[in-house]
Amino acid sequence: MEAVAVFDVGKSNAKLALVDLASRAVIADRTTPNNVRRDGPYPHFDVERLWSWLIDGLAEFGRDARITVISTTTHGACFAVTAGDRLALPILDYEFAGPDTVAEAYGKVRGDFAETLSPDLPGGLNTGRQLFWLRQSFPDAFARGDALLPYPQYWVWRLTGTKVAEVTSFGAHTDLWNPRRATFSRLAEAEGWARLVPPMVKPWDTVGMVRADIARQAGLPADCRVVAGIHDSNASLLPHMLRRPSPFTVISSGTWMITFAAGGSLDGLDPARDCLANVDAFARPVPSAMCMAGREFELLAGKAAEPSAEDIVEVVAGRIMALPAFVAGSGPFGRRRGNWSTDPGELSPGRRSASASLYCALVEATCLRLTGAAGPIVVEGPFSRNRLFLAALAVLTPQPVLARPDATGTTGGAALLARGPNAAPPGLPDPESVIPLGHDLSAYAREWQERASA
Repeated sequence: MEAVAVFDVGKSNAKLALVDLASRAVIADRTTPNNVRRDGPYPHFDVERLWSWLIDGLAEFGRDARITVISTTTHGACFAVTAGDRLALPILDYEFAGPDTVAEAYGKVRGDFAETLSPDLPGGLNTGRQLFWLRQSFPDAFARGDALLPYPQYWVWRLTGTKVAEVTSFGAHTDLWNPRRATFSRLAEAEGWARLVPPMVKPWDTVGMVRADIARQAGLPADCRVVAGIHDSNASLLPHMLRRPSPFTVISSGTWMITFAAGGSLDGLDPARDCLANVDAFARPVPSAMCMAGREFELLAGKAAEPSAEDIVEVVAGRIMALPAFVAGSGPFGRRRGNWSTDPGELSPGRRSASASLYCALVEATCLRLTGAAGPIVVEGPFSRNRLFLAALAVLTPQPVLARPDATGTTGGAALLARGPNAAPPGLPDPESVIPLGHDLSAYAREWQERASA
């Protein structure tokens, strides 16, 4: 059996999946936490541990299948500065607040939202601010840098020895890209960072074969090729781009919930509410919004439990609600400090989970409005299995909501890169539309919006 190995690095966890090239079925997968190291000059990703884990996983999977392609996909807001055959600096964790210390100085040079369609975000969520802070804080090490690699292409370089870049990571709120013109931003040119970017390739382009020493170590065939890779949310979007006419919306969920409104409008995007334009695999801007819904759900639900019908009735009738935002600077209400309408410690696990699910649905409904979303809404990732979230969202929006818990999301999209841009997308029929929640949410939603907007 010939297979593609997909290395998928999310913010919280990394996954290695083995996908049958013929059937596109996921044959096996393994996961590990994506640890952040606190030693060194600043919090940074433990890439050496991930590298060892990846090689071990490839060797394990290679015993049962002939791995002919490796595809990488990672979270955004993550770039590597390399110097020759090593890192010039550790790869910064974008949740580290250090770059906020240069926010005022960076704000004077970062460029306008009208050009980059990239909102001003805290910490290191804007790659430009990361680079600005790194250069100011570690001038000698930064000056030794000879290449700037998006995170998917960092792993491609480790696997092949070749440095390339690809557009989808640049389109993920970096401040380094002009989505309408499909070129580097004025900031990237003026600061000299554009000159550090290696040749730009397409996500499905073959960068090279796996290095011979790695092939021997992992038991891979010598002709195992490595494609350029893709930003993770764009990997989720790719199968839909190949099979659906616009307009449609994809909600890619995980630690982050990213709303892609294909066919929506760029004109109404509000940078103060975490709206942006992502850039798809074909280098086209896509109206988008983002919020850290997965992280917020964990904070709100506590010890999560499936809410009962009674729990839902009590939460809605009693106006028990979580009000945004519980991750500072994230989402359409990120400038507001989150609070509960009641003491959450007095709530049962079911009622906390019900409140958390309704909270996420209300935040997402706001994202849909801000991006001008139209057409069917496809939910992928963990929230596609949250029945209350889905049913509430189906009440809060007039568009049909489709849950794809069977979809492989980032893994499936990244596996498609093995076949190139003309790959036939997965042929799975759409499921039936989600049945809207059988409770009147209008008063609850109206009060929530009023209080959240205050």
